[in-house]
Amino acid sequence: MPDATSLSPGFMVVHGNRLDELRSLVVSWMRRYPLAPLENEIALVQSNGIAQWLKLALAEDPQADDMGGCGIAAAIDVQLPGSFMWQLYRMVLGRDEIPPKSLLDKAPLTWRLMRLLPELIDQPHFEPLQRFLTQDADLRKRYQLAERLADLFDQYQVYRADWLEDWAAGRHQLRNGRGESKPLNPANCWQAELWRALLLDVGEAGMAESRAGVHQRFIERINNLEHAPPGLPSRVIVFGISSLPAQALEALAGLARFSQVLLCVHNPCRHHWSDIVADKDLLRNEYKRQARKTGMPVTIDPQTLHQHAHPLLAAWGKQGRDYISLLDSYDDPNSYRAAFRDGRIDLFSDSEPTTLLNQLQDDILELRPLNETRELWPAVDLQRDPSIRFHIAHSAQREVEILHDQLLHRFSADPTLRPRDVIVMVPDVDSYAPHIRAVFGQLERHDPRFIPFTLTDQGQRGRDPLLIAVEHLLKLPDSRFPVSEILDLLDVPALRERFAIKERDLPTLHRWIEGAGIRWGLNAEQRAGLGLPTELEQNSWRFGLRRMLLGYAVGTGTACDGIEPYDEIGGLDAALIGPLVALLDALNDAHQALSEPASPQTWGERLQRLMQLFFLPSSEHDDYLLGQLEQLRETWLETCESVGLQDELPLTVVREAWLAGLDQGRLSQRFLAGAVNFCTLMPMRAIPFKLVCLLGMNDGDYPRAQPPLDFDLMGSDYRPGDRSRREDDRYLLLEALLSARDQLYISWVGRSIRDNSDRPASVLIGQLRDHLASGWQHARSDLPLIDAMTQEHPLQPFSARYFHEGDSLFSYAREWQLLHQAPAVITQEQGLTPHQQEEPLSLGQLQDFLRNPVKHFFSQRLKVFFEAAEVPLADEEPFVLDALQRYSLSDSLLNAALTQPDQLDQALTAQALRLQGSGLLPMVGFGECLRNELIEPLPDLVQRYQHLLALWPTPHTGAEPISFAYQGIQLEGWISGLHRRSDGGLLSVTTIPNSIGSIKTRKWHRLIRPWVNHVVACACGLPLSTGLVASDDTLLLAPLDKAGAEDILGNLLLAWHTGMSAPLPVAVKTAFAWLGQADPAKAQAAASKAYEGDGITTDGERRETPALTRQFPDYAALVASEEFEGWCETLYRPLINAPWRSLSSTEADA
Repeated sequence: MPDATSLSPGFMVVHGNRLDELRSLVVSWMRRYPLAPLENEIALVQSNGIAQWLKLALAEDPQADDMGGCGIAAAIDVQLPGSFMWQLYRMVLGRDEIPPKSLLDKAPLTWRLMRLLPELIDQPHFEPLQRFLTQDADLRKRYQLAERLADLFDQYQVYRADWLEDWAAGRHQLRNGRGESKPLNPANCWQAELWRALLLDVGEAGMAESRAGVHQRFIERINNLEHAPPGLPSRVIVFGISSLPAQALEALAGLARFSQVLLCVHNPCRHHWSDIVADKDLLRNEYKRQARKTGMPVTIDPQTLHQHAHPLLAAWGKQGRDYISLLDSYDDPNSYRAAFRDGRIDLFSDSEPTTLLNQLQDDILELRPLNETRELWPAVDLQRDPSIRFHIAHSAQREVEILHDQLLHRFSADPTLRPRDVIVMVPDVDSYAPHIRAVFGQLERHDPRFIPFTLTDQGQRGRDPLLIAVEHLLKLPDSRFPVSEILDLLDVPALRERFAIKERDLPTLHRWIEGAGIRWGLNAEQRAGLGLPTELEQNSWRFGLRRMLLGYAVGTGTACDGIEPYDEIGGLDAALIGPLVALLDALNDAHQALSEPASPQTWGERLQRLMQLFFLPSSEHDDYLLGQLEQLRETWLETCESVGLQDELPLTVVREAWLAGLDQGRLSQRFLAGAVNFCTLMPMRAIPFKLVCLLGMNDGDYPRAQPPLDFDLMGSDYRPGDRSRREDDRYLLLEALLSARDQLYISWVGRSIRDNSDRPASVLIGQLRDHLASGWQHARSDLPLIDAMTQEHPLQPFSARYFHEGDSLFSYAREWQLLHQAPAVITQEQGLTPHQQEEPLSLGQLQDFLRNPVKHFFSQRLKVFFEAAEVPLADEEPFVLDALQRYSLSDSLLNAALTQPDQLDQALTAQALRLQGSGLLPMVGFGECLRNELIEPLPDLVQRYQHLLALWPTPHTGAEPISFAYQGIQLEGWISGLHRRSDGGLLSVTTIPNSIGSIKTRKWHRLIRPWVNHVVACACGLPLSTGLVASDDTLLLAPLDKAGAEDILGNLLLAWHTGMSAPLPVAVKTAFAWLGQADPAKAQAAASKAYEGDGITTDGERRETPALTRQFPDYAALVASEEFEGWCETLYRPLINAPWRSLSSTEADA
């Protein structure tokens, strides 16, 4: 390094194959030659990862012999090259001449084109655009086209300034990389005319402010200046950038007249290697910084290229080659060589590689062709060399599960390996993020298998609840306002804060919303806007709110003005209605405001009002997001104003324009935070890590395909330095390969999850595997090297192969291990202790047991309830009712009819209107049809009920106590609602609004509750007759003799006691199906069908109760213990054999 302490200006380029050595040089340089106090160090980087990595090195403590860091990383201005270049232009040309942003940058250009395109499409040459922009009512096509054209012209300004110069002068031609010109295809002449129209629109001054125009003036000005303009940085360090456009390099070379420009270039190879990559004839500069490899001919014939080149460098290195070659055209090493210690400006390190990975990296460094590789390196012993491994999975989820196990294995094997030493790169982190969180995030921090991890590069949209809520609100004009969507909004803390709703209030609101019958739609007017008939208010938000408010005012009362009160609201909770009404008023206002197109200025006011109306930050993060949205809104308004856009814009365009800025890359994202880093494969992510993992290396997913625009003229005219997604991705993989210090881990979805068929890896991974297979031998020759390095994994993480000795697979997911333990290890299942009865058994419990013995065991003995605790609220109004809903409505109608049998029609009609007013019936005509259908069987049922009561005319006041004990089992309860006749006989009558069928198709399970009451009463000595009035029949059961009843009841109680220790293998409908057939074979078939269904129209009884599904998944499991028939006989045969008598027909049941 120089002895002088002043900073000498110059353009200094340092090459190196190891980024950490280049970083050490930068840190040492900055430490030795500090800038003046309060002067910022400017570093140009390409990604936040490199920026963070550089700052960490600077912050390390200084060490002896010019090693270590500076002790602090402060006053470092890290920037992206594009934004720095514009600042540089302003410094040199003057801030008065150059605006803060170019009028022809991508954003202003987009909105200028939005304004210009309608004016231009009728002019000559614009026919292709005219065809595209027809039928574009919502301006979506125009916005998409403007955005893509702005992007394209932005690229032209950087990479094809000569074309724009020709077009501005009216020359419809294209110059190629060799300086030849050819006429522009007539179908593409509109591009030249559009550029001229843009220049006319921005005027002479605006043209001078285009990136190409400003750059030209900058170069002329800086090359003619005698003294440095004020504000120019003393030093600019360009670090870890794998590609810069020629325009940027030219600007930096101009800046080097007055400032010190230090470029640190990551160069994979110490020799001159430009000739081995395609399109070498386009490289015009003669100077070569690097010397040719000894023995390499001056001109290489393409047929003999493989004898002198490294295949992977030739296949993947085009982008880096172009950049290094461009640098050579500005580089003069002799002007600055003396400034470096020992004149060393090429930091290529020599090493003694011992692993396959390091040997491959050394081959690239030394430009070894395959034949030299084969001669040089010994056979690979994979037992000792784990440096490169391939893993094949069935899905992205399995890839991440396998990675988790593999990382745990590596951490166990190498105590020096820490989570911060691992980087995991995927083609698109957004698609992998849910899998990563599911696998890495499922373990608690105290679990020894927990691996700390961070996710970088994720887009905020679609992930942050507040931003999801903003997107919901910006889609209100198209929304149906379903319950679920509004409740989702209430899950956002900032929105709750604005409307003063506490999180603990949400369950109450859920209950009210469901009870008030709210389903979707703000009100009838909003529904009409979606094409529905007018006046459909039922089940809308306004309908439900009116019910709530009336219920609060009058409690349980009669309907008022057609509104049925919802009477659940009262007490202190009632204050919650206020915020709910305020929220819906705000939604209504926003819905109306956002539905109309408007000018950008009006939209700016609307969006600001929307944010103020709905959000109040409840945390710093919310504050930051709302500030970001406000900044984006202001920037968009300024842009529209600068281009003079006054057109009326629809919401679709404004929404996308406003929110798109949220996902633009910035240098502020978290990286290198002491955990395993998950990130997207991005330019210059090649920070050295001990372990580099690449996931998702599937064919078609990597290199990432970017469909070219059919009007992008750069595609057919390659020039060195051009950016291409595919070339970017090839070079990214090369950088990733070189940045792995100890191990490289690669996985892809190599098997179809559907049929297990082979799926190819990325073509780049194929090239890598082919190269390894050709260059190295396996020490154990029985298996090819590549096959031995590749591990195929089973479809499931709980596969037996992971848990059996002798298999190379392993898993740390001990939860699955129980599945695969030898049967001897599994202890015999211990039965429950006999049930100790603490309280007497009630009638209801005995009825419940007989209705479903298995469910009763789970709920009463184990206290396990399988039903979902929280059923999501319905978003649809009732249209077709299920059996339970029909029964509930019919029952409420029947109860209303029985309370007023003298005014039957009025009672039924009034109750039906109440149900309609409560939103429980379908709307309009459908509701009327269902109402009539439900009411139709009830008058006949009520009449039969009255006839039955005529035989037992006196209501029996009070309830009869019953008490029965059998073998220590106590049953107690009350039987009420009885009627008496003159001889002292009692009647218990049950009405059900369902049918019970004829004798051959009797639905016996509907008789269980009255049957239990009947048996218990008779066993206790009550002379009870039982009547059942159904919609199709009336059944009467005479009193049983006391001894017979006691015998039946004793068996039931013993069965109940047994059923409280283990679930009984019996199901009620299946039992009756079996009992209904005399022939054993037919009985088996009928029972099997009843339990499992026919697979077409019915699912069978097992699907009706989760307890049955869990305990006896199929009929075979139900009858496996051979106790099924015995329990059928004990529990249900007496019910069938009882002397039920039908009063509606002459048919007698014996």
